[in-house]
Amino acid sequence: MSFLESFGGLALALLGAGLAVGLSCVGSAKGCGIAGEAGTGLLCEDPSKSGKVMVLQLLPGTQGLYGLVVWFYALISMGFISGTADSLTLQEGLRYFCACMPMALGGLLSAIAQGRVAAGSINILAKKPDDWSKGLILCGIVEFYAILSLLASMLMLLWL
Repeated sequence: MSFLESFGGLALALLGAGLAVGLSCVGSAKGCGIAGEAGTGLLCEDPSKSGKVMVLQLLPGTQGLYGLVVWFYALISMGFISGTADSLTLQEGLRYFCACMPMALGGLLSAIAQGRVAAGSINILAKKPDDWSKGLILCGIVEFYAILSLLASMLMLLWL
């Protein structure tokens, strides 16, 4: 019996789904933290900008939601909700694991990167409040790659 066979298909599939949500949430927490640290400095000086700071801080949190969507769809797709998941073969489990990896890695890395861009955007808000939407657009560019990660995982799960 090989090393992977000792785990079984269901364990590998659940590991992939768990990493999709877990790593995406870790990245979101880190990204929101980075943006929040920048936001607290600005809010000490000008509390009236709290709404715009909150929008910028919230953006890196979307990857955690995307990871949750992939996790939930993977559980439904592998039959975990209906109770038929125990019959997953090793090959099927590896397919689920691989299908969840784009969201796991893309969510982790893009959320941290987006948190850094959001922190820079908060600096724009502090120095040139009328130009804060430019920073919002920069955050949206990073968001695009998180959406691509979500799309890749969802399409692979759909085609399993």
